[in-house]
Amino acid sequence: MTRSDRGVVRVVVLDDYQGLARRFGPWDQLGARVELVVVDHHVADDDVLVAILADADVVLAMRERTRFSRERIERMSNLGLIVTRGMRNAAIDLEAAAEAGITVAGTASPGMPTAELTWALILALARNVVAEDRTLKSAGWQHTLGIELEGRTLGVIGLGKLGTRVAEIGRVFGMRVVAWSQHVDAEHAKAQGVEPVTKQELLATSDVVSIHTRLSDRTRGLIGRDELAMMRPTAYLVNTSRGPIVDEAALVEALATGVIAGAGLDVYDTEPLPVGHPLRSLRNVVLTPHLGYVTEEGMAAFYQEVVPIIANWIDGRPVPELPRDSG
Repeated sequence: MTRSDRGVVRVVVLDDYQGLARRFGPWDQLGARVELVVVDHHVADDDVLVAILADADVVLAMRERTRFSRERIERMSNLGLIVTRGMRNAAIDLEAAAEAGITVAGTASPGMPTAELTWALILALARNVVAEDRTLKSAGWQHTLGIELEGRTLGVIGLGKLGTRVAEIGRVFGMRVVAWSQHVDAEHAKAQGVEPVTKQELLATSDVVSIHTRLSDRTRGLIGRDELAMMRPTAYLVNTSRGPIVDEAALVEALATGVIAGAGLDVYDTEPLPVGHPLRSLRNVVLTPHLGYVTEEGMAAFYQEVVPIIANWIDGRPVPELPRDSG
């Protein structure tokens, strides 16, 4: 359906914490056809969000920062297009969107910056970077003892593109790399110099366990109290995939009681992570605010793709829609 007969199209960008939409988006290509509204903070309240989007034709949803549940979608009568980064977004109810006549489009995800952040977290844990930085800035000097990664075991849960890249870097560090997933390709793993193992063996033998599997009904709560208990008390858990893959309450307990040595986390059950959440006060955890995909190159590429998608939608041309099974 052509949208040009509706006059100016109102485009609302949600959760633009760093003010990147206006910086990177070539909005001048759309001329006077759009009105751009940028929301630079997270809106958690349903009524406030619905009010902000009351006159929105198009919404830019940055990954899963804002949830589009059926209840919310049914209250957004004017909305015609949601554009998200990537071709999967578990925070959007795609069935509800389809029933409401809302198109949900996605962009490519070039590069693998999340793999780089994974290693930033691993190295920060292994060498106590955050703790030593804090001490040095408080007029102290070295007080921790790090570990060397060479000769230790890296366990990768999920050996897709990201998991394979993380495994590759682990081998460069001289680590033994093992992998498990519910559908691990043993031949692919061996071709990468990675040993396919059972989940139990991976958890019991790894010094670092890194998660790179998609969130689904099968992977929700994949790492719970029992799985954490299988890990070595000297081991670290790193999650840059999705928060609910790990039972957050069980992880907090394991970190607080020394079941595992520490964790590096970029994702959480609720984002932004609530003020006062126990993870914020634990000394053996390194936290980042879902930065895996937030890079100069990645965000520039996203907004360069977004503007043509909006233009095509306005003119009734095809846009890259998310597959219905991508939620």
